[in-house]
Amino acid sequence: MVTIPPQPWPTGLAEAVEPLVRRVLAPNPSPYTFTGTQTYVVGPDDGPDCAVIDPGPNDAAHIDAIIAAIAGRTVVAIMCTHTHRDHSPAAAPLSDLTGAPIVGCAPLVLSTDLPRSDESFDTTYAPTRVLADGEAMRGTGWTLTAVATPGHTSNHLCFALEESGALFTGDHVMGWSTSVVVPPDGDMGDYMASLEKLMAREDVRYHSAHGAAIEKPRQLVRGMIGHRRQRENQILRLLGERSRPVSGFIPDMYKGLDPRLIGAAEMSVTAHLIDLERRGMAARDAEVWRVA
Repeated sequence: MVTIPPQPWPTGLAEAVEPLVRRVLAPNPSPYTFTGTQTYVVGPDDGPDCAVIDPGPNDAAHIDAIIAAIAGRTVVAIMCTHTHRDHSPAAAPLSDLTGAPIVGCAPLVLSTDLPRSDESFDTTYAPTRVLADGEAMRGTGWTLTAVATPGHTSNHLCFALEESGALFTGDHVMGWSTSVVVPPDGDMGDYMASLEKLMAREDVRYHSAHGAAIEKPRQLVRGMIGHRRQRENQILRLLGERSRPVSGFIPDMYKGLDPRLIGAAEMSVTAHLIDLERRGMAARDAEVWRVA
């Protein structure tokens, strides 16, 4: 179980994490967000303009802290990696205050029969411009290029800061925890392909939406791929012992799990099972899964 570090956390402060980047922590800690969502302001402190990445929740104090970090510069773009409610709701009010366009991932509202499958998504998100893989936003002394990384969500983007070699990874790669993949929008096959895509890149560090900067990114991604393969093998081994519903995997796979995270664990197992089913390695009868 991951332990959240003790307070006080630097909520509301603009911390310099590298010459072109300041980080502002939102006051929304939880078992899913660690110490909170991290908003990044990109651009030279003494430059005329900047970009804001993942403005976070619509919290007045957090928005005030972002405005303070902008420090009078023109905001070229408010850029969102994806539309979970801890990432994008502040985009609209921040746009109203700064006049900046909202740029980045596509909007997403799920339509499905599953109960409240869209409850974690920001339905108010309305981008001015959606970036395709490889498209860039530019300002004075900075360039942010979109890197499509579906899996955690189907609309997830990372942003590469070309001048420093850093990659803003949103929730796709985090130093404090593995990313949760929640069907029907989250897709384990896409997630693994996106991890392999990052392995082929040469980014020097990652700035994620939650947790500290990642200084050995490829090493971490390699470990994440191995972890997911290990989980997949666990599922296949448990299926080989007997057929079972999703809840029947959790006691064997997640010993000592925080009870608040059982739902997330069940969703990750479900995502693995759906991927295995697609590959012809698992099948289901109603709610019970078995070896194909």
